[in-house]
Amino acid sequence: MHTHGPIAIMSAMQDELQAVLDELPDAKVHHVAGRDFWRAHWEGHVVIAVLSRIGKVAAATTATVLAQHFGVRAILFTGVAGGIGAHVKVGDMVVGTHFMQHDMDASPLFPRHVLPLYGMDRFAADTQLRDCLLRAAHATVLELGECIHADARAEFNLDDVHVHPGLIVSGDRFVSTTAEGRALQTELPDALAVDMECAAVAQVCHDFGLPFGAVRSVSDRADDAAHGDFTRFVDEVASHYSVNVMARTLQLLPHA
Repeated sequence: MHTHGPIAIMSAMQDELQAVLDELPDAKVHHVAGRDFWRAHWEGHVVIAVLSRIGKVAAATTATVLAQHFGVRAILFTGVAGGIGAHVKVGDMVVGTHFMQHDMDASPLFPRHVLPLYGMDRFAADTQLRDCLLRAAHATVLELGECIHADARAEFNLDDVHVHPGLIVSGDRFVSTTAEGRALQTELPDALAVDMECAAVAQVCHDFGLPFGAVRSVSDRADDAAHGDFTRFVDEVASHYSVNVMARTLQLLPHA
């Protein structure tokens, strides 16, 4: 991991990032490429919090600005995702070990999912960031009673929350039907969660030689019920996961 520069924290939506921003009272806003970047201090680190925006292209643009304009030393992604692994349920957390674009298809020139000119179909998370995120997520689960209100724990059945390391897949569509979810499960049986940003950010980080790590709270099962009460889950569960896991991860990382 790089030894100089800020650590970036990204989320796709304002509701997902707001709990982090609330922990940054000294934040100064920088407006670049139509985006607001909040530069602040947290847990002894200089951090930059930013909305990736939704989708692979928007997230890649944001990651590129972080690398080139702000000179960050690592990028962390936090937010929600759909669970597609058979054993992954709503309320669990998935820490990415690898990231793939499930909708990449340049066949017949290249095999499905393989990125043209890269010769591979997935990028690995930085091992240090991955391990810190896993430790932080497990610690957060052990103290759910301190960060998640009892009513929310009951409503979203958070009595048996698990942290899963594994593959996160990304694509430019919101997977919200049972048919789509099952198709992804069949095609990519090792995938645990689906989102719309992480694989693109991982590719940018690969290109710039930046460490990348991501944790996703499972808000739905990427099925016909995926629309659910998304806003309430983010407000009452995922936002608390995000702020707790990010704070604990920063505590584990060496200072610049």
